[in-house]
Amino acid sequence: MAHFEKANSLGEWFEQRIGLSTLNRVLNTEYWIPKDINFLWAMGMLLAATFGLLVISGIFLLMYYKPDSNLAFDSVNYTIMSQVGYGWLWRHIHGVGASIIFLVIYIHMFTGIYYGSYKRGRELIWLSGMALFVAFSAEAFSGYMLPWGQMSYWAGMVITNLFSGGSLEAYGLVEWIRGDYVPGDAFLTRFFMLHVLLLPLAIIGLIVFHFGALRLPHVNNQQGAEIDFKEAAELYKAGKKKESKVIPFSPVFLSKDVFVMGVYFILFFYLVFYNFEFAMDPVNFDPADGLKTPAHIYPEWYFLWSYEILRPFGKDVGLVAFGIAQLALFFLPFIDRSPNVAPAHKRGLFVVWFWVLIIDMIVLTAMGKLPPTDPTFALIGKLAAWTFLALGPILVLITSFEKKIGKGA
Repeated sequence: MAHFEKANSLGEWFEQRIGLSTLNRVLNTEYWIPKDINFLWAMGMLLAATFGLLVISGIFLLMYYKPDSNLAFDSVNYTIMSQVGYGWLWRHIHGVGASIIFLVIYIHMFTGIYYGSYKRGRELIWLSGMALFVAFSAEAFSGYMLPWGQMSYWAGMVITNLFSGGSLEAYGLVEWIRGDYVPGDAFLTRFFMLHVLLLPLAIIGLIVFHFGALRLPHVNNQQGAEIDFKEAAELYKAGKKKESKVIPFSPVFLSKDVFVMGVYFILFFYLVFYNFEFAMDPVNFDPADGLKTPAHIYPEWYFLWSYEILRPFGKDVGLVAFGIAQLALFFLPFIDRSPNVAPAHKRGLFVVWFWVLIIDMIVLTAMGKLPPTDPTFALIGKLAAWTFLALGPILVLITSFEKKIGKGA
Protein backbone atom coordinates (compact mmCIF):
# COMPACT_ATOMS: atom_id res chain seq x y z
CA MET A 1 0.00 0.00 0.00
CA ALA A 2 3.05 2.26 0.23
CA HIS A 3 2.70 2.88 -3.50
CA PHE A 4 -0.55 4.79 -2.94
CA GLU A 5 0.88 7.91 -1.34
CA LYS A 6 -0.85 11.24 -1.09
CA ALA A 7 -1.19 12.66 -4.60
CA ASN A 8 -0.30 16.32 -5.08
CA SER A 9 -2.02 16.54 -8.45
CA LEU A 10 -4.65 14.81 -10.55
CA GLY A 11 -1.87 13.44 -12.78
CA GLU A 12 -0.14 11.81 -9.82
CA TRP A 13 -3.47 10.34 -8.65
CA PHE A 14 -4.00 8.66 -12.03
CA GLU A 15 -0.32 7.64 -12.21
CA GLN A 16 -0.63 5.69 -8.95
CA ARG A 17 -3.71 3.82 -10.16
CA ILE A 18 -3.33 3.17 -13.90
CA GLY A 19 0.30 4.01 -14.65
CA LEU A 20 -0.53 7.06 -16.79
CA SER A 21 3.07 7.64 -17.90
CA THR A 22 3.48 3.98 -18.89
CA LEU A 23 0.20 4.10 -20.84
CA ASN A 24 1.31 7.27 -22.62
CA ARG A 25 4.71 5.73 -23.44
CA VAL A 26 3.22 2.49 -24.81
CA LEU A 27 0.50 4.15 -26.90
CA ASN A 28 2.17 7.42 -27.92
CA THR A 29 5.77 8.43 -27.34
CA GLU A 30 7.23 4.93 -27.81
CA TYR A 31 4.76 3.55 -30.31
CA TRP A 32 7.05 3.50 -33.31
CA ILE A 33 5.97 4.28 -36.87
CA PRO A 34 8.13 3.68 -40.00
CA LYS A 35 9.56 6.84 -41.54
CA ASP A 36 8.85 5.53 -45.03
CA ILE A 37 5.12 6.22 -45.22
CA ASN A 38 3.01 8.93 -46.89
CA PHE A 39 -0.25 10.77 -46.29
CA LEU A 40 -2.28 7.68 -47.22
CA TRP A 41 -1.39 6.23 -43.81
CA ALA A 42 -3.42 9.04 -42.21
CA MET A 43 -6.70 7.58 -43.52
CA GLY A 44 -7.26 5.60 -40.31
CA MET A 45 -7.17 8.79 -38.25
CA LEU A 46 -9.50 10.50 -40.74
CA LEU A 47 -11.95 7.62 -40.35
CA ALA A 48 -11.86 7.83 -36.56
CA ALA A 49 -12.31 11.64 -36.66
CA THR A 50 -15.18 11.45 -39.16
CA PHE A 51 -16.89 8.74 -37.12
CA GLY A 52 -16.59 10.99 -34.06
CA LEU A 53 -18.20 13.84 -36.01
CA LEU A 54 -21.00 11.51 -37.15
CA VAL A 55 -21.65 10.49 -33.53
CA ILE A 56 -21.79 14.13 -32.35
CA SER A 57 -24.04 15.29 -35.21
CA GLY A 58 -26.18 12.18 -34.76
CA ILE A 59 -26.75 12.99 -31.09
CA PHE A 60 -28.02 16.48 -32.00
CA LEU A 61 -30.31 15.03 -34.69
CA LEU A 62 -31.54 12.39 -32.26
CA MET A 63 -32.95 15.10 -29.98
CA TYR A 64 -35.62 16.00 -32.56
CA TYR A 65 -36.03 12.87 -34.70
CA LYS A 66 -39.26 10.87 -34.32
CA PRO A 67 -38.86 7.11 -35.02
CA ASP A 68 -42.47 6.78 -36.11
CA SER A 69 -43.56 6.03 -39.69
CA ASN A 70 -46.15 8.82 -39.50
CA LEU A 71 -43.80 11.44 -38.04
CA ALA A 72 -40.27 10.58 -39.20
CA PHE A 73 -40.35 12.35 -42.57
CA ASP A 74 -41.65 15.65 -41.17
CA SER A 75 -39.32 15.50 -38.15
CA VAL A 76 -36.33 15.40 -40.53
CA ASN A 77 -37.46 17.64 -43.40
CA TYR A 78 -39.53 20.17 -41.48
CA THR A 79 -38.64 20.22 -37.77
CA ILE A 80 -34.87 19.70 -38.01
CA MET A 81 -34.38 21.64 -41.26
CA SER A 82 -36.70 24.58 -40.54
CA GLN A 83 -37.64 24.83 -36.87
CA VAL A 84 -34.45 23.94 -34.99
CA GLY A 85 -31.63 26.48 -34.88
CA TYR A 86 -28.76 25.17 -37.03
CA GLY A 87 -30.61 21.88 -37.46
CA TRP A 88 -29.84 22.12 -41.18
CA LEU A 89 -26.11 22.31 -40.37
CA TRP A 90 -26.12 19.15 -38.26
CA ARG A 91 -28.09 17.31 -40.94
CA HIS A 92 -25.68 18.42 -43.65
CA ILE A 93 -22.69 17.38 -41.52
CA HIS A 94 -24.28 13.98 -40.89
CA GLY A 95 -25.26 13.42 -44.52
CA VAL A 96 -21.93 14.53 -46.00
CA GLY A 97 -20.01 12.61 -43.33
CA ALA A 98 -21.94 9.42 -44.02
CA SER A 99 -20.98 9.64 -47.70
CA ILE A 100 -17.40 10.90 -47.39
CA ILE A 101 -16.48 8.30 -44.76
CA PHE A 102 -16.92 5.60 -47.42
CA LEU A 103 -14.60 7.42 -49.80
CA VAL A 104 -11.97 7.40 -47.03
CA ILE A 105 -12.70 3.73 -46.28
CA TYR A 106 -12.16 2.75 -49.93
CA ILE A 107 -8.91 4.77 -50.11
CA HIS A 108 -7.76 3.10 -46.88
CA MET A 109 -8.71 -0.34 -48.19
CA PHE A 110 -7.00 0.05 -51.58
CA THR A 111 -3.90 1.50 -49.92
CA GLY A 112 -3.71 -1.68 -47.83
CA ILE A 113 -4.06 -3.84 -50.95
CA TYR A 114 -1.49 -1.85 -52.93
CA TYR A 115 1.17 -2.03 -50.23
CA GLY A 116 0.37 -5.58 -49.07
CA SER A 117 -0.63 -4.49 -45.58
CA TYR A 118 -2.68 -7.66 -45.09
CA LYS A 119 0.31 -10.04 -45.24
CA ARG A 120 2.98 -11.51 -42.96
CA GLY A 121 1.38 -11.36 -39.54
CA ARG A 122 -1.04 -8.55 -40.40
CA GLU A 123 -4.00 -10.77 -41.26
CA LEU A 124 -5.97 -9.72 -38.16
CA ILE A 125 -5.51 -6.07 -39.05
CA TRP A 126 -7.06 -6.73 -42.46
CA LEU A 127 -9.87 -8.94 -41.14
CA SER A 128 -10.83 -6.46 -38.42
CA GLY A 129 -10.74 -3.68 -41.04
CA MET A 130 -13.07 -5.62 -43.30
CA ALA A 131 -15.37 -6.30 -40.33
CA LEU A 132 -15.41 -2.53 -39.80
CA PHE A 133 -16.34 -2.06 -43.47
CA VAL A 134 -19.33 -4.39 -42.99
CA ALA A 135 -20.34 -2.64 -39.76
CA PHE A 136 -20.12 0.81 -41.39
CA SER A 137 -22.15 -0.52 -44.36
CA ALA A 138 -24.88 -1.79 -42.01
CA GLU A 139 -24.78 1.53 -40.13
CA ALA A 140 -25.12 3.50 -43.38
CA PHE A 141 -27.98 1.32 -44.63
CA SER A 142 -29.90 1.58 -41.33
CA GLY A 143 -29.39 5.35 -41.31
CA TYR A 144 -30.65 5.63 -44.89
CA MET A 145 -33.99 4.23 -43.69
CA LEU A 146 -34.55 6.90 -41.04
CA PRO A 147 -35.62 9.93 -43.18
CA TRP A 148 -38.48 7.69 -44.37
CA GLY A 149 -38.55 9.11 -47.88
CA GLN A 150 -39.38 7.24 -51.06
CA MET A 151 -35.88 5.86 -51.61
CA SER A 152 -35.57 4.93 -47.93
CA TYR A 153 -38.74 2.86 -48.15
CA TRP A 154 -38.06 1.16 -51.48
CA ALA A 155 -34.35 0.54 -50.88
CA GLY A 156 -35.38 -1.09 -47.60
CA MET A 157 -37.94 -3.19 -49.47
CA VAL A 158 -35.38 -4.38 -52.08
CA ILE A 159 -32.50 -5.08 -49.67
CA THR A 160 -34.61 -6.99 -47.13
CA ASN A 161 -36.04 -9.08 -50.00
CA LEU A 162 -32.51 -10.49 -50.46
CA PHE A 163 -33.02 -12.44 -47.23
CA SER A 164 -35.69 -14.52 -48.95
CA GLY A 165 -32.82 -16.55 -50.42
CA GLY A 166 -33.97 -16.45 -54.06
CA SER A 167 -35.72 -19.71 -54.92
CA LEU A 168 -35.77 -20.66 -51.23
CA GLU A 169 -38.54 -18.06 -50.90
CA ALA A 170 -37.88 -17.61 -47.18
CA TYR A 171 -40.35 -14.75 -46.94
CA GLY A 172 -41.08 -15.66 -43.33
CA LEU A 173 -37.53 -14.52 -42.52
CA VAL A 174 -38.05 -11.30 -44.49
CA GLU A 175 -41.27 -10.57 -42.59
CA TRP A 176 -39.52 -11.33 -39.29
CA ILE A 177 -36.81 -8.79 -40.13
CA ARG A 178 -39.35 -6.15 -41.18
CA GLY A 179 -41.81 -6.91 -38.41
CA ASP A 180 -44.55 -6.83 -41.06
CA TYR A 181 -45.27 -7.83 -44.65
CA VAL A 182 -43.87 -4.52 -45.90
CA PRO A 183 -41.61 -1.89 -44.30
CA GLY A 184 -43.62 0.01 -41.71
CA ASP A 185 -43.50 1.27 -38.15
CA ALA A 186 -41.87 -1.85 -36.69
CA PHE A 187 -39.28 -1.84 -39.49
CA LEU A 188 -38.41 1.82 -38.87
CA THR A 189 -38.07 1.51 -35.10
CA ARG A 190 -35.89 -1.61 -35.43
CA PHE A 191 -33.50 0.09 -37.82
CA PHE A 192 -33.54 3.18 -35.61
CA MET A 193 -32.31 1.08 -32.67
CA LEU A 194 -29.65 -0.55 -34.83
CA HIS A 195 -28.46 2.83 -36.12
CA VAL A 196 -28.27 4.79 -32.87
CA LEU A 197 -27.12 2.09 -30.43
CA LEU A 198 -26.21 -1.44 -31.47
CA LEU A 199 -24.16 -0.77 -34.60
CA PRO A 200 -22.24 2.23 -33.14
CA LEU A 201 -21.25 0.03 -30.17
CA ALA A 202 -20.06 -2.67 -32.58
CA ILE A 203 -18.08 -0.09 -34.58
CA ILE A 204 -16.41 1.32 -31.44
CA GLY A 205 -15.44 -2.19 -30.34
CA LEU A 206 -14.03 -3.04 -33.77
CA ILE A 207 -12.08 0.25 -33.92
CA VAL A 208 -10.44 -0.58 -30.57
CA PHE A 209 -9.63 -4.09 -31.81
CA HIS A 210 -8.33 -2.76 -35.15
CA PHE A 211 -5.93 -0.34 -33.46
CA GLY A 212 -4.96 -3.06 -30.99
CA ALA A 213 -4.14 -5.42 -33.85
CA LEU A 214 -1.71 -2.78 -35.17
CA ARG A 215 0.28 -2.81 -31.94
CA LEU A 216 2.37 -5.98 -32.43
CA PRO A 217 3.08 -6.36 -36.18
CA HIS A 218 3.44 -2.56 -36.43
CA VAL A 219 2.44 -0.38 -39.34
CA ASN A 220 3.55 -1.42 -42.82
CA ASN A 221 5.68 0.92 -44.98
CA GLN A 222 5.91 1.95 -48.63
CA GLN A 223 8.63 -0.58 -49.49
CA GLY A 224 7.14 -3.48 -47.51
CA ALA A 225 10.58 -3.87 -45.89
CA GLU A 226 11.02 -5.61 -42.57
CA ILE A 227 12.20 -3.22 -39.87
CA ASP A 228 13.89 -4.14 -36.61
CA PHE A 229 11.76 -1.77 -34.55
CA LYS A 230 13.70 -2.38 -31.34
CA GLU A 231 17.03 -1.51 -32.93
CA ALA A 232 15.60 1.45 -34.86
CA ALA A 233 13.93 2.78 -31.70
CA GLU A 234 17.24 2.58 -29.79
CA LEU A 235 18.95 4.59 -32.53
CA TYR A 236 16.21 7.23 -32.35
CA LYS A 237 16.39 7.49 -28.56
CA ALA A 238 20.19 7.73 -28.80
CA GLY A 239 19.78 10.86 -30.91
CA LYS A 240 20.63 9.19 -34.25
CA LYS A 241 17.35 10.20 -35.84
CA LYS A 242 18.63 10.24 -39.42
CA GLU A 243 19.97 6.68 -39.16
CA SER A 244 16.78 5.39 -37.52
CA LYS A 245 14.02 4.03 -39.75
CA VAL A 246 11.25 4.92 -37.29
CA ILE A 247 9.63 7.92 -35.63
CA PRO A 248 7.47 8.06 -32.48
CA PHE A 249 3.73 8.22 -32.99
CA SER A 250 3.50 11.26 -30.73
CA PRO A 251 4.34 14.02 -31.38
CA VAL A 252 6.13 13.42 -34.73
CA PHE A 253 3.76 11.21 -36.71
CA LEU A 254 0.69 12.65 -34.97
CA SER A 255 1.63 16.15 -36.20
CA LYS A 256 1.58 14.82 -39.79
CA ASP A 257 -1.82 13.24 -39.15
CA VAL A 258 -3.12 16.55 -37.79
CA PHE A 259 -1.92 18.37 -40.93
CA VAL A 260 -3.70 15.88 -43.21
CA MET A 261 -6.82 16.16 -41.03
CA GLY A 262 -6.69 19.97 -41.35
CA VAL A 263 -6.69 19.77 -45.16
CA TYR A 264 -9.39 17.08 -45.07
CA PHE A 265 -11.76 19.09 -42.88
CA ILE A 266 -11.36 22.20 -45.04
CA LEU A 267 -12.64 20.13 -47.97
CA PHE A 268 -15.24 18.43 -45.76
CA PHE A 269 -16.83 21.66 -44.57
CA TYR A 270 -16.66 23.14 -48.05
CA LEU A 271 -18.95 20.27 -49.10
CA VAL A 272 -21.15 20.74 -46.01
CA PHE A 273 -21.81 24.42 -46.80
CA TYR A 274 -21.73 24.55 -50.59
CA ASN A 275 -22.20 21.08 -52.16
CA PHE A 276 -24.20 19.04 -49.66
CA GLU A 277 -26.74 18.02 -52.34
CA PHE A 278 -24.55 15.15 -53.55
CA ALA A 279 -25.18 13.35 -50.25
CA MET A 280 -28.97 13.72 -50.38
CA ASP A 281 -31.01 11.89 -53.02
CA PRO A 282 -33.79 14.13 -54.47
CA VAL A 283 -36.20 11.15 -54.56
CA ASN A 284 -35.86 10.87 -50.78
CA PHE A 285 -37.45 14.29 -50.34
CA ASP A 286 -40.80 12.69 -51.23
CA PRO A 287 -42.56 10.94 -48.29
CA ALA A 288 -42.48 7.13 -48.27
CA ASP A 289 -45.37 5.70 -50.28
CA GLY A 290 -45.80 1.94 -50.56
CA LEU A 291 -48.25 2.41 -53.46
CA LYS A 292 -45.93 4.47 -55.65
CA THR A 293 -42.78 2.70 -56.89
CA PRO A 294 -39.93 4.97 -58.06
CA ALA A 295 -38.97 4.58 -61.72
CA HIS A 296 -35.47 3.45 -60.74
CA ILE A 297 -34.52 2.06 -57.32
CA TYR A 298 -30.84 2.20 -56.41
CA PRO A 299 -28.73 2.38 -53.23
CA GLU A 300 -26.23 5.07 -52.24
CA TRP A 301 -23.08 5.38 -54.38
CA TYR A 302 -20.89 3.34 -52.03
CA PHE A 303 -23.12 0.27 -52.48
CA LEU A 304 -23.60 0.59 -56.25
CA TRP A 305 -20.68 -1.67 -57.24
CA SER A 306 -22.03 -4.65 -55.27
CA TYR A 307 -25.61 -3.87 -56.35
CA GLU A 308 -24.51 -4.02 -60.00
CA ILE A 309 -22.99 -7.48 -59.40
CA LEU A 310 -26.42 -8.64 -58.21
CA ARG A 311 -28.49 -7.02 -60.95
CA PRO A 312 -27.40 -8.60 -64.29
CA PHE A 313 -28.11 -12.21 -63.23
CA GLY A 314 -31.17 -14.24 -62.31
CA LYS A 315 -32.23 -14.10 -58.69
CA ASP A 316 -30.35 -17.27 -57.61
CA VAL A 317 -27.12 -16.67 -59.55
CA GLY A 318 -27.29 -12.99 -58.70
CA LEU A 319 -27.65 -13.73 -54.99
CA VAL A 320 -24.64 -16.07 -55.07
CA ALA A 321 -22.59 -13.49 -57.00
CA PHE A 322 -23.64 -10.79 -54.54
CA GLY A 323 -22.60 -13.00 -51.60
CA ILE A 324 -19.21 -13.69 -53.19
CA ALA A 325 -18.69 -9.95 -53.75
CA GLN A 326 -19.35 -9.23 -50.07
CA LEU A 327 -16.96 -11.91 -48.82
CA ALA A 328 -14.22 -11.87 -51.49
CA LEU A 329 -12.01 -9.19 -49.94
CA PHE A 330 -12.16 -10.89 -46.53
CA PHE A 331 -10.17 -13.79 -47.98
CA LEU A 332 -7.48 -11.65 -49.63
CA PRO A 333 -4.73 -12.57 -47.09
CA PHE A 334 -5.36 -16.25 -47.84
CA ILE A 335 -5.84 -15.95 -51.62
CA ASP A 336 -2.62 -13.95 -52.07
CA ARG A 337 -0.05 -16.75 -51.70
CA SER A 338 2.98 -14.69 -52.62
CA PRO A 339 5.54 -14.18 -49.83
CA ASN A 340 6.38 -10.82 -51.42
CA VAL A 341 5.26 -7.84 -49.28
CA ALA A 342 6.52 -5.25 -51.77
CA PRO A 343 4.17 -2.56 -53.15
CA ALA A 344 2.13 -3.49 -56.21
CA HIS A 345 4.36 -1.67 -58.71
CA LYS A 346 7.21 -4.01 -57.73
CA ARG A 347 5.15 -7.19 -58.13
CA GLY A 348 4.82 -7.56 -61.89
CA LEU A 349 1.36 -8.82 -62.85
CA PHE A 350 -0.08 -7.96 -59.46
CA VAL A 351 -0.05 -4.24 -60.27
CA VAL A 352 -2.11 -4.97 -63.42
CA TRP A 353 -4.55 -6.99 -61.31
CA PHE A 354 -4.80 -4.12 -58.80
CA TRP A 355 -5.64 -1.46 -61.40
CA VAL A 356 -8.12 -3.76 -63.15
CA LEU A 357 -9.85 -4.15 -59.76
CA ILE A 358 -10.02 -0.36 -59.27
CA ILE A 359 -11.30 0.34 -62.80
CA ASP A 360 -13.79 -2.52 -62.64
CA MET A 361 -15.29 -1.25 -59.37
CA ILE A 362 -15.59 2.25 -60.84
CA VAL A 363 -17.38 0.83 -63.90
CA LEU A 364 -19.69 -1.24 -61.68
CA THR A 365 -20.50 1.89 -59.63
CA ALA A 366 -21.28 3.92 -62.75
CA MET A 367 -23.46 1.17 -64.25
CA GLY A 368 -25.27 0.58 -60.96
CA LYS A 369 -26.63 4.14 -60.97
CA LEU A 370 -28.11 3.81 -64.49
CA PRO A 371 -31.57 2.32 -65.18
CA PRO A 372 -31.39 -1.26 -66.54
CA THR A 373 -33.15 -0.28 -69.77
CA ASP A 374 -30.25 0.42 -72.13
CA PRO A 375 -28.94 -2.93 -73.54
CA THR A 376 -25.42 -1.52 -74.07
CA PHE A 377 -25.05 -0.41 -70.45
CA ALA A 378 -26.62 -3.66 -69.26
CA LEU A 379 -23.98 -5.61 -71.22
CA ILE A 380 -21.16 -3.46 -69.81
CA GLY A 381 -22.51 -4.04 -66.29
CA LYS A 382 -22.66 -7.80 -66.84
CA LEU A 383 -19.10 -7.95 -68.22
CA ALA A 384 -17.87 -5.86 -65.27
CA ALA A 385 -19.64 -8.20 -62.83
CA TRP A 386 -18.05 -11.28 -64.43
CA THR A 387 -14.67 -9.53 -64.38
CA PHE A 388 -14.96 -8.89 -60.64
CA LEU A 389 -15.86 -12.54 -59.98
CA ALA A 390 -12.93 -13.71 -62.12
CA LEU A 391 -10.39 -11.54 -60.30
CA GLY A 392 -10.23 -13.91 -57.31
CA PRO A 393 -9.12 -17.01 -59.30
CA ILE A 394 -6.79 -14.82 -61.38
CA LEU A 395 -5.12 -13.54 -58.19
CA VAL A 396 -4.56 -17.13 -57.03
CA LEU A 397 -2.74 -17.87 -60.32
CA ILE A 398 -0.67 -14.66 -60.24
CA THR A 399 0.44 -15.06 -56.63
CA SER A 400 1.13 -18.80 -57.04
CA PHE A 401 3.43 -17.86 -59.93
CA GLU A 402 5.16 -15.27 -57.72
CA LYS A 403 5.58 -17.89 -55.00
CA LYS A 404 7.28 -20.30 -57.41
CA ILE A 405 9.61 -17.55 -58.64
CA GLY A 406 10.43 -16.69 -55.01
CA LYS A 407 11.34 -20.31 -54.27
CA GLY A 408 13.42 -20.54 -57.42
CA ALA A 409 15.33 -17.41 -56.45
